Amino acid sequence: MHKNSNSSTIVSKIVLVGVALYFIYVLTQDFSNINRRYIGTDSGTYINSTTSSPYIQELSKKLTQNCKSQKEMTQNILTYVTNIPYRINHFQAHSPQQTIQKNFGDCDDKSNLLISLLHEKNIESYFVLVPHHIFVIVHLDEELYKKGLYLDGKKFYILESTAENSPIGFPLQYNINQIEAIIEPFENRKLDINRVEWRL
Repeated sequence: MHKNSNSSTIVSKIVLVGVALYFIYVLTQDFSNINRRYIGTDSGTYINSTTSSPYIQELSKKLTQNCKSQKEMTQNILTYVTNIPYRINHFQAHSPQQTIQKNFGDCDDKSNLLISLLHEKNIESYFVLVPHHIFVIVHLDEELYKKGLYLDGKKFYILESTAENSPIGFPLQYNINQIEAIIEPFENRKLDINRVEWRL
């Protein structure tokens, strides 16, 4: 009887330790998910929902199948995204696939879709967070002779996902000092930039 009692106590302790470890694991995963998806700024919280799903991979391939340059690929993807109607999403941020299926999205939704499609073509692109808005910037191999946003001397062009049929090189609608963060999308980290300029 005494041995069985001791065995039950040991088993109970092992089960409790296992439950505690599982609970710690779940909490760690939740915090990791929060760090990967959410970035706070002075004007609110940005939700990252970028993805590299088979659906997005296939769509990116289809949109760029006849393109011969990064510029053509970027413009085709941008045109596709800007033709999805803009509508403020008052609920949880859409995934890129949901934005397509629902056929509407706000600047967060459409920018997440845009940058997910660009990522599949290995086009260097980042989110730019300004008060109550988000847009995308891309670095291209070719010079477009338009003004760009220079990050430490490297030129990026603005892509505005909410402006229907907008071209690469959208004008900067904000002052440089209104830029709250520039985000690497798939690591969801703020870039460390010493100098930002808007010029030709």
